[in-house]
Amino acid sequence: MSADTVQAFLDESADLDALVAPLDDAGWRTDTPAAGWTIAHQIAHLAWTDEVALAAATDHAAFAAVGEQAMKDPLGFVDAEAERLSQQPYAALLASWRERREALGAALRDADPATKLPWFGPPMSPRSMATARLMETWAHGQDVADALGVRREPTDRLRDIAHLGVRTRNFAYAINELAPPAEEFRIELTGPSGDLWTWGPEDAAERVTGPAEDFCLVVAQRREAEDTALVAEGEEAARWLTFAQVFAGAPKAMMRGREA
Repeated sequence: MSADTVQAFLDESADLDALVAPLDDAGWRTDTPAAGWTIAHQIAHLAWTDEVALAAATDHAAFAAVGEQAMKDPLGFVDAEAERLSQQPYAALLASWRERREALGAALRDADPATKLPWFGPPMSPRSMATARLMETWAHGQDVADALGVRREPTDRLRDIAHLGVRTRNFAYAINELAPPAEEFRIELTGPSGDLWTWGPEDAAERVTGPAEDFCLVVAQRREAEDTALVAEGEEAARWLTFAQVFAGAPKAMMRGREA
């Protein structure tokens, strides 16, 4: 598979690591925008998900066992695991997250690009798994940055997240029990380096334009579209931005940070 996607995931993880590694115990206990989750919960969730993704890539029986446990409490399982792992000493939590993400990166690099890895939603290719881990790490990193009151410098790693946001348009309609439009939207986003990233036909009537970072924040449900510089042309494009959702699971209505 493309090593670039895996490296983007690992680089995003390293950037978040640099935010949390210097924190003292009080810092790790700082509340984040996800109700009931501290910074420790955010990192615990990433460590757990990286571990489960590693099982999906290397040990399908172990992944199936996790799935069976999750089905016993589908609405509370993610929170319970974040709570459990967040109770470790913070140095141990940080070390385990580092170990798991590196192991996952190596497994995804070694995986057959044509294979399908099991997941809680549809099975994914190794590249799609890497993109999903990049997206979630970036999204939870935003929660941490918001909790700490810092501004992260956006990078061109956002392109993969934006692409995922575009591709999940019809998924967002479906989980909100809405019929997706037949026509494609035109998406024009300005990347952090100033490049224009585009999707969809140039003559589409429904359009979304603006900064790539803002688009990613909206599809990851970390910001409302009205609080960003995004511009929607057309009633349907504007409507989509109110429920766009790049992560798997039921509609969250801006329940920030709590996706699986």
